[in-house]
Amino acid sequence: MRMVMQTFLQSFHIQRRVISALLKREIITRYGRNNIGFMWLFVEPLVMTLIIALFWKYARGDTRAGLPVIAFMITGYPIAMLWRNGANRSSKAIGSNKGMLYHRNVRVLDLFLSRLLLEIFGTTTAFVLIMLGFYLVGWISQPADILYMVYAWLLMAWFALGLGLVVGSLSERYEVFGRMWSMLSFVMFPLSGIFYMVDALPKKAQEMVLHFPMVHGTEMMRQGYFGARIHTHEDVVFVIVVNLVLLLLGLMLVKKYGRGIDAS
Repeated sequence: MRMVMQTFLQSFHIQRRVISALLKREIITRYGRNNIGFMWLFVEPLVMTLIIALFWKYARGDTRAGLPVIAFMITGYPIAMLWRNGANRSSKAIGSNKGMLYHRNVRVLDLFLSRLLLEIFGTTTAFVLIMLGFYLVGWISQPADILYMVYAWLLMAWFALGLGLVVGSLSERYEVFGRMWSMLSFVMFPLSGIFYMVDALPKKAQEMVLHFPMVHGTEMMRQGYFGARIHTHEDVVFVIVVNLVLLLLGLMLVKKYGRGIDAS
């Protein structure tokens, strides 16, 4: 038992060092060393969210469906950025980092994990900063249940991880899938609950959109923020089951399609 634990700790230490090195390399490659450097990691999604929020405020008015439009937007748009950007970055993870696989301890899974963790960290930081900034200037009020919002965000980060592994693996194996994913994610983006509340839709439309796990995450986020002011339709068990299936499928695909790449 002791030998097994020592082997596990040694492997974990190597894995941590590999992921850390790949994260640093990714940051330098993507953002460079000049100007604000790695700060672009969260400044980029922060600026995008801020632009969309301001557009909604001044083009749509102060409220939407009886809710503050800024709060309505920032409880939906960042979640969409989380899973969409993560999957998009994963689809290009191997092609731009294939040379790293010549290092003995670097595997295909490490390339995916480094990019996905980087996107999750950047989007999370941007979301926290913009929530805090809008609260300090008085544009949004204090959330009703911060812990439930954190729970929703963690579930969606898990979803982004599993989705990224699936999309990245299939994009590497089938080039046409990478092109199809760009179109598919563009269609899924408005369907993910950014622009609407499920409760405001007709019954048949509700049944349709609730097949998308991202909608449940958005509903959870808004339930955590608005509390009793709204009625939401999230199913936490459904999201957990989808996340487990996606993660398992993603790991299987990485293992299946990564062998030939590792050997090259």
